[in-house]
Formats: sequence, structure tokens, C-alpha cells
Amino acid sequence: MNQTTPIFRSMIVIIIMLSTNNLQAQYLHVNGKKIVDKNEKEVILRGMGLGGWMLQEGYMLQTGSFAGPQYQIRAKIKDLIGEENTQEFYNAWLQNHCTRTDIDSLASWGFNSVRLPMHYNLFTLPIEEEPIAGENTWLEKGFAMTDSLLKWCEANQMYLILDLHAAPGGQGHDANISDYDTSKPSLWESEANQQKTIALWRKLAERYVNEAWIGGYDLINEPNWNFVDGQNKNGCEETSNAPLRKLYLDITEAIRSVDQNHIIYIEGNCWGNNYKGIFPKWDSNMVVSFHKYWNYNTTEAIQFALDIREENNVPIWLGESGENSNTWFTNAIKLAEENHIGWAWWPLKKVGSIVNPLTIKKTDDYATLLKYWGKGGTKPSPEFSKKTLMELAANTHIQNTIYRPDVIDAMFRQVHEIGSKQYSENNVPGVIFATDFDLGRNGIAYWDSDTANYWVSSGERTAWNSGHHYRNDGVDIEPSADTDPDSNHNNIGWTKDGEWLNYTLNVNATGVYDIVIRYAMAKGPSTIAVKINGADVAFSKALSSTGGDQKWKSIKVGNIVLAKGKQTFTLLFEKGGANIGFIKFAQKK
Repeated sequence: MNQTTPIFRSMIVIIIMLSTNNLQAQYLHVNGKKIVDKNEKEVILRGMGLGGWMLQEGYMLQTGSFAGPQYQIRAKIKDLIGEENTQEFYNAWLQNHCTRTDIDSLASWGFNSVRLPMHYNLFTLPIEEEPIAGENTWLEKGFAMTDSLLKWCEANQMYLILDLHAAPGGQGHDANISDYDTSKPSLWESEANQQKTIALWRKLAERYVNEAWIGGYDLINEPNWNFVDGQNKNGCEETSNAPLRKLYLDITEAIRSVDQNHIIYIEGNCWGNNYKGIFPKWDSNMVVSFHKYWNYNTTEAIQFALDIREENNVPIWLGESGENSNTWFTNAIKLAEENHIGWAWWPLKKVGSIVNPLTIKKTDDYATLLKYWGKGGTKPSPEFSKKTLMELAANTHIQNTIYRPDVIDAMFRQVHEIGSKQYSENNVPGVIFATDFDLGRNGIAYWDSDTANYWVSSGERTAWNSGHHYRNDGVDIEPSADTDPDSNHNNIGWTKDGEWLNYTLNVNATGVYDIVIRYAMAKGPSTIAVKINGADVAFSKALSSTGGDQKWKSIKVGNIVLAKGKQTFTLLFEKGGANIGFIKFAQKK
């Protein structure tokens, strides 16, 4: 028999509630419309999504035109090298793609959080493979990888947000992002898949309930599903979203049964942006995530999210964005932070891309595999294919990637500073590569007519860097065929009237200099001009055709006076058309 009085029982409940609240306060949590830390100080999350690690998407490996979802990529690989070698490749991929050095680097660049896109199949078996239907076989692989990542984040005092990017069955018709296999029941077509999703979140919450550097649980990435027949298949026209809300409530109940400490992040239908029918909110420690790609960086573009924050007294988070130019990055992050919105960029690294902080090198051998997969022909041998794929897995390691300082500068310094800074040393006398213009915003470090892709807003896709090479700024850059020993094998191209580039020079001695400009041009004429420290034009030079865009010649301009110290050298295209490779400075005796 229970001998306690009703008053005593009430006191016990109050004590438990106070203890739970005090414990929760030690973690990243919600206070009204803000995300705050244990000291109730507002935290603006500045995060990076580790896309491509636990879950491959075709466009990240340049297989998107013939194999978008991971299961299709895996099938292509298995066809070449067999199941055993395929597993060896994936083991190497998972081992190399994210390491302690990646997280240390993110922290050193200015990030304070990491968003982990998880594939459920690293944590539990698909429902089709469960030995006993309705039960869950837990796999240690995914949990162990997450444990290691959490330790790396904790060592850097960074928050780790767990993101279920590929839910059991797949959560949307956009198959690539969730590894959705249309031959099997989706998350929304299978009660078993939904129950596995709920069980997985309970298991994760149980494991990480006492981890203060877990920044929260991002329940389902970018749901995109039509629950009503005839509506937009990606859920953009849904008005009730009842199945999505119900699953969120069920997952939340499962998490809260074991974990009262951590934030729950929710995403609307239509890739995270359709919240009709989702509210009212059901948890006091909840954040609304929206995603933003390829639209204008104006208040109007995010007004729907701002309205959600005000109407529901809930924080909002730009949980995924990126895949654009440096100009777009700077303006999008500036817009978010001015509105007290944290963000997570996407992704850290991809094959052959300039838009990410890190580039995975694309080898000639891997290009051979891509060509075969995409166009057919002679099938590469298993030996060649395995060697190539293992090299690809090794190239995902940060030590083998190409670091893009311009991307990081655009995401952090340029958000808060208008000025420019040197991209490279640019010592004079010496050779200045045309591609090594200053780091900074368009109109400050350079001027180019096309600087970002706004196709969602404008309806027109625009290439900001027409060569998709070397840097992610608006300036157009391509590989150069110039055999001159001073060339860095890259050149500025697609130049237009009025465009210009600034270079901060380290002039070693005051004196008079001769300047040699290396250029190529199929058709002419073109006219370039030079300014020193923003003053009037030091000289203007007409350029004639060299006979081809990669047929290079040099012109010499003499008697340019430069003072010792840092000087700004501006290359102006009064009339565009010329490709520029490098500028060489020689002091006259």
C-alpha cells in the first residue's frame, strides 16, 4: 500500500521536475525564440553538414545522371568489383571521409557545430532483412562512428546535431537525398518503417541523453511526399501534412521517454519548408528548421520562417544551405545572422567541386569509370576498377583534398568585414597569377557581372564561374594550356566590358618596373587598363587576337612606378574578351 499523502506526492513531482529542468539547462536548449547555452546566452549555430560520409548522393560523386541514390551507386560498384571488394571500398570510404582532423579544421575555421546526416542502415537493418518481422537488429557501426564524431566535437567544444537524412524506406520522392528505392515501401507507405524510425530515435536518445555536446535531434531531413493524391509529389501543396505531424509526435514521445535534455528539430514537407498543418508545437524544447537554396538573399525570401518564429514562439534554424557562389554564401549568412538565425552549410566536401571548403580530387582513372557507367563501352577490369575506387576512397581523407580558402573567407570574414585581403603573397618583383586576385566581396576585391545562381527566384540558372574551376568567386576561371614556365596552368576567361580584379602586391623595393602580361584571345580587339592604388589609369593597352583562346603571347608595358610596401594593382577590362594568365613584374636597373 502507498502510504504517501497527496501533498507529499505533489512535492516529489515538483522536485523531479525541478531536477529535470536544472539538468536540461546544462545543455543547448530553447528559451522563447532563442537557442541558448547553459548560461542562457544566445547561441548562433554556425555549422557544417557532413554530407557524403554516412550517405552518398550521386551528385557528390558525379554519378547523378545514371545513379543518384546510394543503392544505385553501390550496385554500379558491385557490378565492377564484386560484393567483397565493394564492402572493402565502403569501409575505406567511411574511415577516410570524416576524421578528427576534419573536425579540428572546422573548429579552426570558425564553425561551432556539425550536422551529421545519418543513413539508418548503419544503425539497424532494413525491414526486409530483419530475421523477425517487427523487431530491430541494432548495428554497432553507425553508433561507433557517431561516438567518435561526438568525442572530436567535444574536444573542440562544438555541438553535434544528429540528422536522420535517410529514414527507413526513404522519406521523399526526391530519391537521391534519402536513398529511396521505389521498388520498396517508403517511410510513408509502411507502418514497419515508421516504427523502426521511432525505435531508432529512442535508441539514439537513450545513448546520448547525458551528452552535453549533442546539440539536438533533427528528426527527418527534407520530407518531400504528397499525402493527398494529385498534389505536388514533393509535398509543396499539402495543406494538412497530418501523417508528418503524427510521426513527429510519435518520435518526440519516444525520445522524451528517455531524454528530456536535448532540442528536437523539425523540418516541414517540401524539402523542409511547408509547415501547413504541422503546428501547434507540442514540445517546449523544439526548433523549426528551414532550408534555403538558389533564391534571393532578401528578408522576403525568409519571411515565412520569420513568421513561424513569431506566431509559434519557437526558434528557427537554417538547417541546410549552400551549393552556390561565395557572393551568395556571404549574403545568405549575413541575412541569417542579422535575423538571429543559426545555420548549417552543405556539404563539407565533394568530388571535383569548387563550392565546398574541401574538394575531393577527381582522377583520370575515376573519370574513366564515370564514362563507362554513363555511356557504356569496354568494361573496365576488376583490378583497374578496385584500384581506382580505393584511390577515390583515399582521396576523401582531408590530407588528400584541396582546401578552398576563398569559400571559408566568404562564409566568415566577408560576412562581417567589407574589406579585402590577399589571396596569395604576390611578391614584386615576381609573377602574379591572374587567378590570385584578392579575397573579398564583389565590388571590393573584383567586379564581375555574374556572381550567383538565383534560379529558384529568377527562373534562370546562372554560372557565376563559367569554368567551374580554381575558385568559387564570380570571376570566370578555366584550366590553361599555356606552356610558359611561369604559368600556373589556370587563366581568367569570359571577360566582359567593365569587369576588374584587384591584387594586393608586396612590393619589395621602390622603383620603376616593366610589366609583362600573358594573354590569349580568339577574336579581338580587347582593351585592358591598369590602376595603382585606385588612382587614375596608369596605362591602357589594346590587345589583338592571338589566334585562339589558348594560344598565348606576351605584351610588355614599361615604366610603371611602384612604391615599397603593400600596393593595390587593379586590372580593368575596358573592353572584354581577352583571357589573362599572369602578370610579371621586373624592376628596371
